[in-house]
Amino acid sequence: MKEAFQNGVKKYNVYTWDEVKLHNKPDDKWLVIDGKVYDITSWAKKHPGGAKVISHYAGEDATDAWVAFHNDKELVSKFLKTILIGELSDYKPTALQLEFRKLRKTVEDMGWLKTNPWFFVAHFVHLIVMMVIAGSIMRIYGTGWLPYIASAVVFATFQAQAGWTQHDYGHLSVFKTNRMNHVFHYITINILKGASSHWWNFRHNQHHAKPNTIRKDPDIAIGYLFLLGDYMPVSWAKRKKGVMPYNFQHQYFFLLGPPLLLPIYFHLENIYFVIKRKDWLDLGLTLLFFAGISLTYEPLLGHWGAFCFYMFARCLESHWFLWVTQMSHIPNNIDVDKNLEWFQLQLITSCNVDPSLFNDWFTGHLNFQIEHHLFPTMPRHNYYKVKPLVESMAKTYGVSYRSKNLYQAFVDIYRSLKKSGEIWYDVFYA
Repeated sequence: MKEAFQNGVKKYNVYTWDEVKLHNKPDDKWLVIDGKVYDITSWAKKHPGGAKVISHYAGEDATDAWVAFHNDKELVSKFLKTILIGELSDYKPTALQLEFRKLRKTVEDMGWLKTNPWFFVAHFVHLIVMMVIAGSIMRIYGTGWLPYIASAVVFATFQAQAGWTQHDYGHLSVFKTNRMNHVFHYITINILKGASSHWWNFRHNQHHAKPNTIRKDPDIAIGYLFLLGDYMPVSWAKRKKGVMPYNFQHQYFFLLGPPLLLPIYFHLENIYFVIKRKDWLDLGLTLLFFAGISLTYEPLLGHWGAFCFYMFARCLESHWFLWVTQMSHIPNNIDVDKNLEWFQLQLITSCNVDPSLFNDWFTGHLNFQIEHHLFPTMPRHNYYKVKPLVESMAKTYGVSYRSKNLYQAFVDIYRSLKKSGEIWYDVFYA
């Protein structure tokens, strides 16, 4: 560390990258934003996005992640001033970083971070329409097997689409103010879906900060059921860790994956999260959803009948949700943190599914997974605008840009699970 002076008065400290990289411990965390060094050791606990997501960049350059996550940069910069401790003497962004920052500037100048409000009005209205239809079918046509199935399918569709819509509000990509985005996030995920807004943010922000990164992305922390990628199977096999026959995981995935994720695991995790954190607002808003389910379906099906209907519809939605959300990540690079640059990290851990009217609607535009990960606050109706620029940049810098058809994307989940299981088996029984 060196000290810089101006007119004989200490102005700031000057650090080297080697010094900053040492501060990546739980009780000693620094990070770099645009060449400035910040001590986040105490601030992390106050971070609105959660302590973990900001801590994942301890000892690293968080510039592009910080820009990607924050719409209100002027406000956030005021907080940064309080934890500024110096700057880097050897801060030299790479050509790839500089090129991506130019792309980001183009996105902002073109207005692609601005929302077409009618797009989201239409999506919200179509949620309400499906919710009403789902609750009306059995009232009109009775509770026979055909109206029962039809109602469950419409309800599952409503829930899946509500999942994509809450995702928009959760990423602050709809309204100009964070406050309004938060309000509608409460409405769509808590009241319309029965899940915790804060739980979703806690998990999803970490996923976006370090996708497919072991010990940092909670979406891949499923080792006691499934081992993913190439690194994790080897690591677990060498340590004789885990109890599952992972060489069969591509088969038992169909029993323990899509059927159980939403009906069982997510419910338990939500309950644990809100009670542990004493998040009574989240809990109260979530209970409004279940009160609505009770008032709508118990008069038709009775208490246990309504419960079974709900779990059946959740199971249908769970298949939809898991295949769509994992088709863009599970088959891709999964590894420990290699401190990759933002552009490279997002592209090697994500892939797209070819756009079409159906694919866009069916996936909530998550078929543009690469563009979404590079620009998480971009309204989804603008992904197609930036897509050619991202493809061109990837080609120029030799970074793989993958896009598949929907069928291939689904099949690759199965194939990647099979491959990872075989890697585990070969090492475990070597």
